[in-house]
Formats: sequence, C-alpha cells, structure tokens
Amino acid sequence: MGSSGKPPSTYTPAPTRGSRPKKPVFTDSDVDWERPDGRGFHECRPALFKTGLVKAAAGSAYAELGNTKVIVSVFGPRESKKAMLYSDVGRLNCNVSYTTFATPIRGQGASDHKEFSSMLHKALEGAVMLETFPKSTVDVFALVMESGGSDLPAVISCASVALADAGIMMYDLVAGVSVSCLGTNLVIDPVSEEESFQDGSLMVTLMPSRYEVTQLTVTGEWSASKVNEGMQLCLDACSKLGEVLRSCLKVPASD
Repeated sequence: MGSSGKPPSTYTPAPTRGSRPKKPVFTDSDVDWERPDGRGFHECRPALFKTGLVKAAAGSAYAELGNTKVIVSVFGPRESKKAMLYSDVGRLNCNVSYTTFATPIRGQGASDHKEFSSMLHKALEGAVMLETFPKSTVDVFALVMESGGSDLPAVISCASVALADAGIMMYDLVAGVSVSCLGTNLVIDPVSEEESFQDGSLMVTLMPSRYEVTQLTVTGEWSASKVNEGMQLCLDACSKLGEVLRSCLKVPASD
C-alpha cells in the first residue's frame, strides 16, 4: 500500500499453476495467437471506477475496463407505484441499455438489454437490504457507452458502487468477472473479439467480504474440471476487484 492514496487498479487472479499459461490456439486454424491487447490468459484489464459523476442522481458510478465504458445512475428510494400491494421489502428496478454508438455496428448491443437487465437484478438483489426501504423502489439505470467485452460483469460491478454511492444499505458490494473458453484454454476478462470466438462463457458475481456468490452463469458445454477452474479464476479476481471497488468509494470524484 503506497502513501499516494491512489486506489488499486488490478484484480488479476493469482497463478493457479507454477508455469505461465501458453498462448491461445484457434482450433480451426491451429495458429498460435496472442490476446488482442497483449495480456496473459489469466490477466485482467486495468479497472477504473469513479463515483458521483451524475449530479441529478442519488448516486452514480463510472467504470472503465479497457475499451469497456459504463455509467450507472441510481434514483430513489421513491414510493412504489405498486403501492396497492403492500410489501415490507422494497423493489429493485434494473435497466441496462446501450448507446447507439456502443458497438462498431450501430444498435447491435441493444438486443441484449432485457436479458442483461434481468441478470443485473439477480446479481444485485441478494446484496441490497430491501427491508430498509419498504413500499419503495430503487431504480438502477446502466448505460454501456462503449462495448469492449465483458460488458455485463462491468455493469454489475459499477452498479453496486453506484448503489453504495447513493447510500443504499447493502450487505456488501458485488464484483463481477467472466471467463471465456477458447478451445482448451480459459481467458479471463475477455474482450469483444475473444467473446465472438468463444466456445463458452462463465460469469461469477460475488460479495467479496462475505465470499457469497450472487450469480453463476454458464453458457456452452463445460467439463466439471473446466467449470471448477473457471470458477476459481473468477472468485479470486472478484475478491481482488472488491478491493478496487471499496477503494474508489473512499476517493472523491474530481471535476
């Protein structure tokens, strides 16, 4: 820990083996290739998080992980419009959208937003103390300004910081990390190019201080050993990302 007060930016998991992972191999071409941004298989992109950038919101956060740029605004608690059905717990309303220029093909990201909204809600719901705002709703609006890969984990991590910035009571922050399966190899924090070639993906969202998983999502066909390896990579990275998230809450946003 340095004396500069600068928050940590890396959340790369510790090596699982003594040897450095070999370069990825495209199974259809048998040609060795390096990751587009030159990272190692198990190396995450630098992470930047800032709070308080949207003055009209109760809380907000901005996240930048490589070329992935996300901003999340939180509004409320406000009285729920569904007040006719009294509930002793509050409602969490999550919405994920993409700017029209977020992807190289205009509007391409928009098709994912309903599924991403549902997954964001699932990842956050277990971390928010809903009983602290009964009969009320908290709105979480996430906007992907630039889609550079691993968009949903970035949205989830950013949203948890925005909720904390808004003063919403939480059991813990939520950190999200994903891995892509490329042939026999796993790459963490994949960029868009890697996601387009992946055979499968695995995402973990974790409350780091409590070490509780709030969501586990797997696509594609995975062996039990690969799932275990992918989970360990994500869990380790989530734990370290939690330190980055907590640190950014201690640093005031600069104009």
